[in-house]
Amino acid sequence: MKKLLVVGIALLTLISFSSPIWAAGYGESGCGLGSLIFNKSSDHRSPVIQILSATTNGTFGNQTFGITTGTSNCQDSLMKAEVEREVFATANHNTLVKEMAEGEGESLNTLASLYGCSQDSYSDFGSMTQNNFSEIVKGESTSTKDILNSLKQQIIDNEKLSQSCTKVIG
Repeated sequence: MKKLLVVGIALLTLISFSSPIWAAGYGESGCGLGSLIFNKSSDHRSPVIQILSATTNGTFGNQTFGITTGTSNCQDSLMKAEVEREVFATANHNTLVKEMAEGEGESLNTLASLYGCSQDSYSDFGSMTQNNFSEIVKGESTSTKDILNSLKQQIIDNEKLSQSCTKVIG
């Protein structure tokens, strides 16, 4: 009985000091249908509401979809990052192709940041594009979408970049 009491007190202490979790607006249960339904409650931070919210998320299996698409109270989705890359690369297509061939440039660094690459890895990103240019840009008529698909595969295949570029959908 004493162990149960100690565990209960420890859990309550942990929950009360978890303010960064609450800052996201949906608590420990995460985003998803449960957060949409139960966040309207005035007591949405209580453990009971969090359990109901997590159970709803698990029952309907929509949390993964929300995380991927940025819906259901989930922010910063991988799909959003992919759309941002496509818009940027389309608007800067010619400049990016030139900078990929050279292995450096401001637009190329911006593209690396849109893949979630750390600033430390921008030079590795540039070297990868330069070394694999003929595989990434197969000709003058290569579409932006084809370039981005090739880039994604090159990042996944690259030992360093696959670790430092966090917004790549594998």
